[in-house]
Amino acid sequence: MAKMKSLEDFLMEELKDLYSAEKQLTKALPKMAKAANSDELRQAFEDHLKETEGQVARLEKISKLAGGRSLAGKKCKAMEGLIEEGKEIMEEDCTPEVRDVALIAAAQKVEHYEIASYGCAKTYARLLGYSEVEELLEETQQEESAADEKLTALSEELNAEALEPAETEE
Repeated sequence: MAKMKSLEDFLMEELKDLYSAEKQLTKALPKMAKAANSDELRQAFEDHLKETEGQVARLEKISKLAGGRSLAGKKCKAMEGLIEEGKEIMEEDCTPEVRDVALIAAAQKVEHYEIASYGCAKTYARLLGYSEVEELLEETQQEESAADEKLTALSEELNAEALEPAETEE
């Protein structure tokens, strides 16, 4: 970790972490979409991939507004771990319906991490007087919250489908 002497230094480290997280996610989402059984879930992952690519570009813009430092060079270990959990789910021997439920759980863990991380960065930007950065971070945080809400709605339907095979075996 870089030497941090100020809140501005810490904000830049957080932005680097978010940038790494989003870049990792752009590689993981296509795999999650391919593993999804439900057309709606597949589409949700594909839609979020496009949104995530926009968030990467937004972070690059934020970096320029917050001093122009590079966002490269840091690996978000939290996202790496969350993506690894998602990979394990995709490799599990389970019904397609249960896999969908598990993929939603993995995706929601990612969304919750991002919502918290963007919220913290947004607070630091506000404290530092970076109002445009704060607004851009708010925009991304709202997108992440909307993605989480969409996954919650999908889970209502797909959780019920995952119950069906268990009920017929009894």
